[in-house]
Amino acid sequence: MSRKRFKVAAVAGALLLAVTACSQGSTTKQPDAGGSQSSGPAHIKIAYQQWGPGVVMKNFLTGVKSEYEAANPGSTVEILPIVASENDYYTKLQLMMRSPNTAPDVVYEDTFLINSDITAGYLKPLDDYINKWDQWGQFQDTAKGAAKALDGKTYGVPDGTDTRALWYNKQIFAKAGLPADWQPKTWDDVLSAARTIKQKVPGVIPMNVYSGKPMGEASAMQGFEMLLYGTKDTLYNNEQQKWVVGSQGFKDSLNFIKTIYTEGLAPSPKQALDPNMGSKVGTELLPGGKLGIALDGSWIYGNWQKTGAKPWPQWTEVMGQTAMPTQDGGGKGKVSLSGGWTWAIPAKSKNPDAAWNLIKTLQTQKNATKYATDGAQIAVRKDVAADATYKNSAKSTQFFTDLVSVTVYRPAFAEYPKVSNEIITAMEAVMTGQSTPDKAAKNYDEAVEGIVGKDKTTSGQ
Repeated sequence: MSRKRFKVAAVAGALLLAVTACSQGSTTKQPDAGGSQSSGPAHIKIAYQQWGPGVVMKNFLTGVKSEYEAANPGSTVEILPIVASENDYYTKLQLMMRSPNTAPDVVYEDTFLINSDITAGYLKPLDDYINKWDQWGQFQDTAKGAAKALDGKTYGVPDGTDTRALWYNKQIFAKAGLPADWQPKTWDDVLSAARTIKQKVPGVIPMNVYSGKPMGEASAMQGFEMLLYGTKDTLYNNEQQKWVVGSQGFKDSLNFIKTIYTEGLAPSPKQALDPNMGSKVGTELLPGGKLGIALDGSWIYGNWQKTGAKPWPQWTEVMGQTAMPTQDGGGKGKVSLSGGWTWAIPAKSKNPDAAWNLIKTLQTQKNATKYATDGAQIAVRKDVAADATYKNSAKSTQFFTDLVSVTVYRPAFAEYPKVSNEIITAMEAVMTGQSTPDKAAKNYDEAVEGIVGKDKTTSGQ
């Protein structure tokens, strides 16, 4: 789960040269829109983000590749891992999709980018395929909605969703004299626990909230928006259909970021601005007993499973989960943000019919269950959600699934990636001490007005 374009010009030249060198494959006929087989093999390229040392997606795609090639003699699947931070992944993927010479046939697409990528002409609508697919009815309506664009068409097949909450180390809590069954009711409760850890358990980072540009959308969504949506304000006013500026909730959220960094309750700015911070939280800091509280996603335990990057059998006893509270305990009392990823077909794919057939293979009940289980995803297929293997796959599955009842989705508009980038800019300015929360919020307001137009903004509460 973004918008900073790291050295786009330099990346474009190198990336396009590298990808062009890959085999372009056959363009002969393959399965039609309904999925029926037709003559001729095809070479299909599938691109995804290789995130840190994790191998779950790599292993999953390798298995699907073997399955597809066995069922389609002569066809080949080329797996293209894009080893990059989240921001760089989005940039590189968009560069690849610009040209038929470099466009993959299947891409792993974050739902928040669907509308902006459609506006740029990067994605192919899938409705003609989906309407003839007997498995589409197994997908939950909320998941379908996340993959649907503002034009009413569907541009991706979801493979899972997620929720977010507070993970905490019970061993560190015990040393700090904090309860094993921790249930904070307000932001002050969260800060109080972090301060206690700092005082009583030296050498441990009390709390991590992703912040700053290198962590991209993780900063905006997992960090800032998990705070903002616990206030009385939001990013977008759905009733007025306008973006919110001048909100007290925005300033209060930046003040929370300022507090944890100025009081030493968070990683140092240097640590936090490491593009690999997300990987380090899951594979080093939490399993190593070096982090007390992490505002993070439902999937993080995937690192600790047998198939994960850092197998850690003890995690079920050591790690606790609790909902992120609202600012003052009001509203629903807790907050979560949800996102998700989809398998999509670039508009300039040379083999769209074969690509669709590969997506169907990726999303059979068997394969969807395997990925949801190994990848620590919240299932989006009804039959997977009911599967005993999935339901019993982890101690935390039910907890994070229950958060769907309070979850919030990001505004699904083409402008969101640019707005998100301004959130990240404001966070970084505050965490590094370059700006006060009030000044950073003012700069954000002005930037949003420039992005969407002043007439498409409204004042917060």
